[in-house]
Amino acid sequence: MSKQEVIKEKFLRTQKALLLKPALGHGTGVSRTKIIDGLSCETQEGEWNFKIDMPTQIGGTATGPVPGVLGRAALGSCLAIGYMIWASKLGVKIDGLEVTIEADYDDGALFDTSDVPPGYSEIRYYVKVTSDASKDAIQLVLDAGDKHSPYLDVFSRAQKCIRKVEIINS
Repeated sequence: MSKQEVIKEKFLRTQKALLLKPALGHGTGVSRTKIIDGLSCETQEGEWNFKIDMPTQIGGTATGPVPGVLGRAALGSCLAIGYMIWASKLGVKIDGLEVTIEADYDDGALFDTSDVPPGYSEIRYYVKVTSDASKDAIQLVLDAGDKHSPYLDVFSRAQKCIRKVEIINS
């Protein structure tokens, strides 16, 4: 059985389970990020640990990627994985797939020298597909992947953010 056939089988099994019991799809992801030294921090979620830092020119030690790298990687990988899931579900053979994320920003917002919002002003994503399938079949895959992409939604739609604070006197 090909990898795409395995993906399709698992997709259909999960889809059926969620149709029968929608609550199986509900959850809360929890990651914890601690400052380790200066601007260097470590994020843990489950068994995964990531080191994040800032460049030396702004006080970091450059021992890990900046947060923006992880954000762009989250979007790019979510899109790529989603496209492969939908290609498998729809029976469209994909031999290669690559997603490139470009995001424009103005660091003046971070350093309080600009009145622009601190997030991205524009995000572009380019998808390169290697396949013998028809252009229409590939377009269906990409449209389904975009429609069901959690991180495309996160980047495209304002999210409700709630801050809770605990202050510990030292």
